[in-house]
Amino acid sequence: MAVKAAKTSTFAWEGTNKQGAKVKGEIGGQNPALVKAQLRKQGINPTKVRKKSVSLFSAGKKIKPIDIALFARQMATMMKAGVPLLQSFDIIAEGLDNPNMRKLVEDIKQHVAAGNSFASSLRTRPVYFDDLFCNLVDAGEQAGALEDLLDRVATYKEKTEALKAKIKKAMNYPIAVVVVAVIVSAILLIKVVPQFESVFANFGAELPGFTQFVIGISQGLQKWWLIILIVFFGVFFVLGEAKKRSEGFRNWIDRVALKAPVVGDIIYKSSVARYARTLATTFAAGVPLVEALDSVAGATGNIVFKTAVQKIKGDVSSGMQLNFSMRTTGAFPSMAIQMTAIGEESGALDMMLDKVASYYEAEVDNAVDGLTSLMEPLIMSVLGVLVGGLIIAMYLPIFQLGAVV
Repeated sequence: MAVKAAKTSTFAWEGTNKQGAKVKGEIGGQNPALVKAQLRKQGINPTKVRKKSVSLFSAGKKIKPIDIALFARQMATMMKAGVPLLQSFDIIAEGLDNPNMRKLVEDIKQHVAAGNSFASSLRTRPVYFDDLFCNLVDAGEQAGALEDLLDRVATYKEKTEALKAKIKKAMNYPIAVVVVAVIVSAILLIKVVPQFESVFANFGAELPGFTQFVIGISQGLQKWWLIILIVFFGVFFVLGEAKKRSEGFRNWIDRVALKAPVVGDIIYKSSVARYARTLATTFAAGVPLVEALDSVAGATGNIVFKTAVQKIKGDVSSGMQLNFSMRTTGAFPSMAIQMTAIGEESGALDMMLDKVASYYEAEVDNAVDGLTSLMEPLIMSVLGVLVGGLIIAMYLPIFQLGAVV
């Protein structure tokens, strides 16, 4: 029967050091008595030890991929500095603000302290550590080069998360345009147009067609706004659930996304960058090419490239060169294929793939910056057309009345 590890909490302490100077800080421990004993071993005479309260906001913090990337970088730094593995966990956990992340690190430490390998300990948390992460750590432990492999993992995670952040940034701008346009239009139609409508009622003349059209929309929105709102959020909820539950729907979205104007090009280049970065990292770590392609398939983030990589794996298994197989899929740009061919011929495949990844990551960065510059005036233009159109619709009857007079 497995012994359940004692729960570790964070304690704030105050005391004096060997020189008599007052010191204070925070430390992880199971209870105040053990914390005091631990502080005395460090030459500190504790005068006050209290359990640190956890705020409702910090208690609910989720562990994000960027937290895992930071953990990988910290572990790589500790191992390169010669800090023992278990002590590295303690140092990292003590400096974490997110209690959930701190607990994750402490749980991994307990698992390693019980005699398990680092890689097997990570595999007990598949939600946070994927197969690629665990396989690279396992390869590092087997080869006696854990610090080097952790450094590769950290670099891979950092670049991957940076690329994901750029894609989100690119997607957020079009969404921002739509949201701002809808909100401004709704406010004008619900609050401003009715004021003009009451004035037009006293004119006793037929209103222009454009004005009647806008008033009709305003009246419909005032009458059915609640139903429209429910339908609006209902559609988003249904689409979200369909994306979670239906693999076919997710695949359809992936294919459509690649064909979308502007954003599709960014997604395409990011998928190529992920493919090259993941394959370069795994191949450089000594993982056989066919096995490395298993990790690459899931890391591309798009069903089109996942299918292409699975085909490449089958071709490479049968003896075909990687660059030839990439060409037959029709999914990869010629530059990536040519660089791969050079890498295979020169025996420096990982280096060439790394250059491919860096090139397309820079391309994504430039495309996102260009999109940002494009969207700023576009937002102003869209809002200008909407607001200007509503103003013209409301003032047309006044202009006509002035012409008659």
